[in-house]
Amino acid sequence: MKSLALRNLGQLKDANICFGDLTVLVGKQATGKTLFLEMLKLAVDTGYIQSELTSHGFDWGKKKETFFDLYLGEGMRSVLRAASRIVIDRKPHRLEDFARGRKASKHRLMYIPAQRVLTLQQGWPQPFQSYGAQDPYVVREFSERLRWLMESSRNGNGLLFPQTNRLKKAHRDMLVEHIFGDFKLTIDIHGARKRLVLSHDQSDSPIPFMTWSAGQREFVPLLLGLHWLLPGAGAKRAEDIEWVVIEELEAGLHPAAISAVMLIVFEMLARGYKVCLSTHAPHVLDVVWAVQTLKRESAPADRILDLFQAKKSQTMRTVAETVIKKDIRVYYFDDATGDTQDISTLDPSSDNDVLAGWGG
Repeated sequence: MKSLALRNLGQLKDANICFGDLTVLVGKQATGKTLFLEMLKLAVDTGYIQSELTSHGFDWGKKKETFFDLYLGEGMRSVLRAASRIVIDRKPHRLEDFARGRKASKHRLMYIPAQRVLTLQQGWPQPFQSYGAQDPYVVREFSERLRWLMESSRNGNGLLFPQTNRLKKAHRDMLVEHIFGDFKLTIDIHGARKRLVLSHDQSDSPIPFMTWSAGQREFVPLLLGLHWLLPGAGAKRAEDIEWVVIEELEAGLHPAAISAVMLIVFEMLARGYKVCLSTHAPHVLDVVWAVQTLKRESAPADRILDLFQAKKSQTMRTVAETVIKKDIRVYYFDDATGDTQDISTLDPSSDNDVLAGWGG
C-alpha cells in the first residue's frame, strides 16, 4: 500500500496520506488521527481482524454498523456516512466491503495504541475477552499480544529489562539513563499470580505497577511491544509484520526519553518496517526536522547519532546510514477543513503557519 484516503468518515472530509518509510501525523486533539490509523490497520489486516473477532465468539452478521462498533468501539458507528469511502492506492472501497467475510490472513500491522496503559491495569496484560464493548479492537489485540509474549517468556530469572539479547546496547543505555535508572523490569509472583514489577538490587521489596512513575507506566507496554518487534537471535523482524503504528510515543516522557524512543524507531526503519507515528510532541518533529536537514545538506550519517549523543559503534552507524536514506513524511490534520496537509519540509520560514509551527 502506497496511499490511503478516507472520505466523509467522522470528522475526516478528505484525509489523504501517501506513506513514506516513516510517516508522522500531527494535529490538534480529535482531528481524526486515531481514526485514520485504525482504518489503516483495517485496510492492511482485514482478514486477520475478522478471524480474531470470530475466534473470540463475535458475530456481526455482515452488518456494517455492528462491525464498526466492534472494531472502533461501542457507538463509533456514528462516524459512518452514506458517502463514506476508503480509497486504497486510488481505488475506492465502500465500508460495507470490510464487514463482509474475508479469508483469514497473516498479521501484518502491529498497532501500539495511545491507550496502552490500560493493558497493564492489574500489572499484567489483560486477555482479549476482558475488555468491554467500548474498547477498540486495537487495544484488545495489543493487550492479547503482550499477554502471549509474557506467558511465553522463558527468562528463568524473570528479568525483562535490561536484557542483553533485547535491543542494542545503545538503546538499553539510553532507556536506563532516562526512564528506568537503577531499577529493573521483572516478572514477580504475588499470591500465586504473575505481575510486572520494578526491582532494585538494594531492596528486597518489588515496586508494583500502580506505584511506578507515570512515565514508566506509559512506557512499559510500549517497551514490551518493541521487544516483540525487535527480536534477538539474528531475527530481523517479527513474524510477518511489515507495518508498525505507534500512537503518542511521547506519553509521560521527558524530551530526553522521547529521543531515546525515536532512536529505537530509527532501528525499526533500518530493519525494514514501515512506521507510522501520531504525536502531539514538538520534540518528535524537531528530531524529524533535524534528520531531514542533514539529508538535504548531504551531511555524514554520523551526525544523526550526534543528535542523540549515541556511541558510534558499527551497528549504530549502519542504522544511521540506512535512516538518512529513508523517505520521511509529515502530515497535518486540519480541524477546520477535515483535510490533511503535507508538511514534510517542516520549513520554519514558510508563510504557511502550519508549516512554520514545526521544526527548526
